[in-house]
Amino acid sequence: MSAETPVCQLLERQDADYRGWLWVAPPRDGWLESGEGRLLAADQALLSAWRARGRPAGSPFEAEMPAPPGVVLFWPKAHALGEWWLLWLCAHLPVGTPLQVVGEHQGGIKRVLKVLAALGLGCRKVDSARRCTLFASRLDRVGLDPEAAWTSFEAEGLTLASHPGVFGHGKLDAGTQLLLSRLPGVLPETGQVLDLGCGDGILAAWLARRGLSVTAVDVNGFAVEATRRSLAANGLAGEVRAGDVFAELEGRRFDAIVSNPPFHQERAVDYGPAGRLIRGAPEHLVPGGRLVLVANAFLPYPDLLERAFGGFEILADDRRFRVYSART
Repeated sequence: MSAETPVCQLLERQDADYRGWLWVAPPRDGWLESGEGRLLAADQALLSAWRARGRPAGSPFEAEMPAPPGVVLFWPKAHALGEWWLLWLCAHLPVGTPLQVVGEHQGGIKRVLKVLAALGLGCRKVDSARRCTLFASRLDRVGLDPEAAWTSFEAEGLTLASHPGVFGHGKLDAGTQLLLSRLPGVLPETGQVLDLGCGDGILAAWLARRGLSVTAVDVNGFAVEATRRSLAANGLAGEVRAGDVFAELEGRRFDAIVSNPPFHQERAVDYGPAGRLIRGAPEHLVPGGRLVLVANAFLPYPDLLERAFGGFEILADDRRFRVYSART
């Protein structure tokens, strides 16, 4: 199978023997998934796809994998997240492990030269094509703990954990703030509530503080870890799990579902997760249960809500964001 994405097409034409290498935070690409490497990622959907094909895959929040003969880091859009991955690799893998870093020019791959230099890691350019560049280095101990990337901030009277790999890093998103302002009037006083796409855990913690029984789900492993830390920081309880929308919730029903669903995948607009959320919500709500979500006003969710629920309300609209509500 030939590589499908530009970064993998660049790798495919290299002379390197990538057998057994660790692919870190790569895109979906059949060339990788049918190869002989191993996956390290925080994306639950990606992990599930690899495991479904019998491919070895793990996350940085699980038990450590065996030392690989080499590592390829796919540079992410979030520069600080790329730095975290470098620190994690330097802290957890043997000194001298070959490292390659690949990424698209519009994703900031050329900044890697300065990042590696700041860490004291040598670097050379290996190849450039398809508007992508590949650099090579070797891992070393750099004296910086990746744990230091975890910070905290205060919002709505709560202490929230923050990480560069989590949406809204270090601040309360304006859309979530609008959603929170409308929740008191529409949620039950008791019951089971699902926070879908939990991010840093602001909704889960807010709901748990009100005495609701909370389940929080996110496809992003960094968000799952952040929500767990946020609940713990506030002395609150809740079930937090990694999952792609409702994939890990078969047979579960809730009195309410709340969400600020994502619509970006790196630089691309992706309505897929929000569409699956809206379409699947009725079968995961009890009779009379309610879905409440916030979204950018321009997103085409009214049609999806109409088809899934037969109707909906707009609870708030500040021209930038809208809060929608629909009931079974």
